[in-house]
Amino acid sequence: MSSRQPRHVMIHARIVGTGSYLPERVVSNAEVAGTLGIDPSTVTRLTGIAERRWADPSQASSDLAVEACRRAMDAAGIAPSSVEAIVLSTTSPDMAFPSTACLLQRKLGCPGGPAFDLSASCSGFLYALSMADAMVRSGQVTQCLVVATEIKSRTLDPNDADTALLFGDGAGAVVVRAEQAGAQPNGGILGLRIHAEGAGHDLIRIPMGGSRTPATEATFSRPGTTLRMRGGPLFRLAVKKLNQAIRDLLKEFGVTLDDVAHLVLHQANGRILSSLAAKLGLPVSKLCSVIERAGNTSSASVPVALDYAVRSGRIRQQDLVVLGSFGGGITWATGLIRW
Repeated sequence: MSSRQPRHVMIHARIVGTGSYLPERVVSNAEVAGTLGIDPSTVTRLTGIAERRWADPSQASSDLAVEACRRAMDAAGIAPSSVEAIVLSTTSPDMAFPSTACLLQRKLGCPGGPAFDLSASCSGFLYALSMADAMVRSGQVTQCLVVATEIKSRTLDPNDADTALLFGDGAGAVVVRAEQAGAQPNGGILGLRIHAEGAGHDLIRIPMGGSRTPATEATFSRPGTTLRMRGGPLFRLAVKKLNQAIRDLLKEFGVTLDDVAHLVLHQANGRILSSLAAKLGLPVSKLCSVIERAGNTSSASVPVALDYAVRSGRIRQQDLVVLGSFGGGITWATGLIRW
């Protein structure tokens, strides 16, 4: 408790380390398109994806998270013993319970402290980051791991073109630290805004496996156990909702699109990324994208793309960075960070 800021001191949250991990197995367009009778070059043209990574059968989501978190902690220069909380986003947990966050806490050797999962589909990382930001600002913790980890390959129907071509596995993490507000004025996490509209719950889902339709031996071979997505309506809503949400966020904080150095968005597919850039009037050069080699890694896609942008030297100190995501629920979220 002694390391925490006194409650009367104004504090804000800053990302001080990033990390990511993609499994070793590379899955080409030729492999996923073969059963669908689609030319591999068509997949690239329609999605912007050339390859994706799939986890080894021995790996669970917590294993991917361990690697991403270790890299984030190394980047931040901290040991697991100084992590006070873990907030984890996933739609592919190791098991129904206990939480994947608790399994991760044990594997990393972090001390006892809050560790919990949340599920907000592809928007999960920004939902989790907003929880960490709130805990830091309220003085509950001074250092928190935020991680998104997904193994989507195990819920894919290889004969479903809407999903089989898009999804990959991976994990991304950040270390969030408390700082006195006066230390670096106008720096760190400036704002995070999270949204949901349950009326669109059926646009992307896995119907079976919950309390309404429990998984049984009889249901394993039924279609409801695999990921299903209505791509067209989801595409249109993603562009519409995120375009407006990003504009609203920038207006709220009194900055313009010209002030934005980088846009790190959910890597759903290349067409959504380019469409959003066009709607916003931003050059594609400001988009930070790894979709060509990682595919759609669901909630892990934003922290994976962020880590690559940081490690490549693209994002630099004082850059204004916009984060955005959209996913099932439907959910969407935005964030504004002064690096």
